Amino acid sequence: MDTSTQRLREMLLRSRFEVLPVRGAAERARVLPADGTVTVTSSPRKGPESTLDTAAELAAAGLRAVPHLAARSIPDRARLAALLDRAAELGSDEIFVVGGDSPDPAGEFPDALALLRAIEDLGRRPGLVGITGYPEPHAFLPDEVTIGAMAAKAPHADYVVSQICYDPQRIARWLGELRSRGVLLPVHVGLPGAVDVTKLLRVSMKIGLGESLRFLRKQHGVVTRLLAPYTPDGLVDGLSAHLAEPAPGIAGWHLFTFDEIGRTARWRDDAAARLQEVPA
Repeated sequence: MDTSTQRLREMLLRSRFEVLPVRGAAERARVLPADGTVTVTSSPRKGPESTLDTAAELAAAGLRAVPHLAARSIPDRARLAALLDRAAELGSDEIFVVGGDSPDPAGEFPDALALLRAIEDLGRRPGLVGITGYPEPHAFLPDEVTIGAMAAKAPHADYVVSQICYDPQRIARWLGELRSRGVLLPVHVGLPGAVDVTKLLRVSMKIGLGESLRFLRKQHGVVTRLLAPYTPDGLVDGLSAHLAEPAPGIAGWHLFTFDEIGRTARWRDDAAARLQEVPA
């Protein structure tokens, strides 16, 4: 196995898994290695406590649990401090900060930047803080807004996780654009897991991924004939040549499971096993 193949295999084995704060998530996550990193999304309907509850169950199962804190779901600094206290009890010393999907802010934090600043003002910053990046134009936000938000958030963060994008060349261009803007944070590329394509199409429409939606449809043909689950093999293959690029190159993979934890874990294990069989 050559060096690049070995690195790709190691990155697959270190993949981060993103799960939803739903009943049974911790039980389904038992298929993951005991020291694996699992991030827990924030639900505007269930509130931030459901995220911390699920994260606590995952941590109790021996996983490295990282909760998402959604700015628009947190009403004030007192509630933020309480959530940070609970996050600290997980033992991961890490949080992931997002703006959130709530249509209206619950209080004083309209976006991720406001929450990041409040965390630092409180003197409660964990050892690692992650933020979101957008490889393709956002359907609901102008480019200048997402670009400006990234530049403003970067000094308060330690790494970036990219939003879903199905086009490896678009992701590679975006990484170059980050460098040109002076954003040198490590990037964990977000990959859809082994998930039903119809579910991915629905999620893509919900979060406004117009270009990715067209790319996915082109790859998989007519939607009504989609039977097999999506797998990110094409994305991994298309990005493997960029693994050795300078910062902020690809630091790792972040797998969006959409509650398909077992199926996504099997894809990851099978992909790593195939690489191990590649002759040196």
